[in-house]
Amino acid sequence: MAKVAIVGATGKVGQYAALSISRIPYIHEIQLHGRPGSEGILEGIARDINDSFAATGTDSHVSWTCSFDDLTGADVIIFTAGVPRRPDQTRNDLAFENAKIVRDFSIKISNVAPDSLILMITNPVDIMTHVALKYSGKKPNEVFGIGTHLDSMRLKSAIAAFFHVHVSEVHTRIIGEHGNSMVPLWSATTIGGIQISNLPSFAQVPIDEIMEQVKCSGQRIIASKGATVWGPGEAISTLVRTILGDEDRILTVSAYIKAEIHDIGDVCIGVPARMNRSGVYPVPIRIEPLEVRNFQMSVEKIRRLTKEVFTTLENGE
Repeated sequence: MAKVAIVGATGKVGQYAALSISRIPYIHEIQLHGRPGSEGILEGIARDINDSFAATGTDSHVSWTCSFDDLTGADVIIFTAGVPRRPDQTRNDLAFENAKIVRDFSIKISNVAPDSLILMITNPVDIMTHVALKYSGKKPNEVFGIGTHLDSMRLKSAIAAFFHVHVSEVHTRIIGEHGNSMVPLWSATTIGGIQISNLPSFAQVPIDEIMEQVKCSGQRIIASKGATVWGPGEAISTLVRTILGDEDRILTVSAYIKAEIHDIGDVCIGVPARMNRSGVYPVPIRIEPLEVRNFQMSVEKIRRLTKEVFTTLENGE
């Protein structure tokens, strides 16, 4: 049985993630963590979710705390704290503000929960994953971010809708930045086990339109209802289930890579990774030349921004 902690649990994503995670059978405790002053909200969230367990038959417990010391014993710490994105902002606009929060919390996590895995949700997630990796002092396989997992889900849904097939028949991935330079792997996309390019109707797929839809999905949801909640919440739950279930599934998350994809690396970015109880392990792959070039550009963009963030943190700005 495992303990999962959510840092920044008063936010909408943290709240829904807690509810979704509670359905995972081998979790005995979900701990909600918030800043001092949020005690009343945290208690209300915990009571509300615990009340639902009588109907679902869930054998788990939701606790709450404002103390980092209580994170001791957590198997997975989900980090959702940070400044939320406004409709007129890109994820990268948040980098310098959120980096300070992630740095300070990562140092504390390394002291009270040295054996935990860190799952980063805070945006820009690729950069924040690298900040958490550096300042927590953990091994690369012990720190990962939601990355392009949600983007891949969105692409999967769009492809299923176009071909009028069940979403489970579609297998596809987006790698690179969780942002505008993301790279769809059409070379690795299949429908019913058939390479998508071998389907005659592939020529009619509005690729640019679909990718624009995927890239702008989060921003459009934020503009419409204030925040993305259900998609990220279920994506987080899937990652936690995969890790704690020791499933060895390959999902596309933000992880530190060295040279697994065409010798491109030294950055945290969205890549296929094998996931189990001990963490995440990027899978070496070979992709089409155009995909390589686009991935290289995405990596260079994130590497540059990460370097700028580290410089700012080190200078105390």
